[in-house]
Amino acid sequence: MNNKLQKYKHMKIICIGRNYYEHTKELKNAVPLEPVIFLKPDSAILRNNQPFFIPDFSKNLHYEVEIVFKICKVGKTISLQFAHRYYDNIGIGIDFTARDLQEKCSTQGLPWEISKAFDSSAAISKFLPKTEFENIGNINFSLLINGKQVQLGNTSNMIFPIDKIIAYISKFFTLKTGDLIYTGTPAGVGPVKSGDNLQAFIGERKMMDFYIR
Repeated sequence: MNNKLQKYKHMKIICIGRNYYEHTKELKNAVPLEPVIFLKPDSAILRNNQPFFIPDFSKNLHYEVEIVFKICKVGKTISLQFAHRYYDNIGIGIDFTARDLQEKCSTQGLPWEISKAFDSSAAISKFLPKTEFENIGNINFSLLINGKQVQLGNTSNMIFPIDKIIAYISKFFTLKTGDLIYTGTPAGVGPVKSGDNLQAFIGERKMMDFYIR
C-alpha cells in the first residue's frame, strides 16, 4: 500500500450530527441534549480534490460542509479541561449524505450508516496547524457550489464545541492518533448533481476545489 493511503488505514472517522441549531431546524429534527454520533470507515475518505462520483443507489445526494479536527494522541475518558490537548490540526470536509436512504431508514427505525458511510462519502482537505487559529471557537467556514455560496458557518454556533465533543466521545471510544472528527454542518444543505464544482473555505482560505461526476 502506498504511503498516502497508508496514513488513513485503521483510523476512525467520527461524525457529529445535528450540531447547529439552524441545520437541526431545516431537517425538522429535535435539538439534541447530547452529541449525536455516527461513524464512517476509512474507505469513506476522499482526498486531494479527487472528483466525487454520485452512487447509483441514491437519487437525492446532499452535501454537508463541516470543520474537521484531527486527533494527535491516544485518549480515553478525557476530561473536558484536557480535551484541547488531543487535537493539533484543523481542516474542512464534506459529509456526503444519501438523503433518500437516510429518510427511508429513519422512517423504519433502522440504522442509517448506508446513507452516510459509503465509499468516498467523507471528502477531506489538507490540514492547518491549530496554532494558526487565534480562537478555535470562532472559525468561519463556507461552501460554494458553482461559485455561489450555499453554506456559511462559524464554530461559535456549534451546540457542542469540540472540547465537549472529545470528552463525550472518549467515554465510549478510545481516540487514536489520526482519527478525524467531523463536527456537524450549518444550515443550507442540499443536493448535488453531476458537473457541480464544490469549493470549501476556512475563512478566506480555499481548502477544497473539486467536481461532482
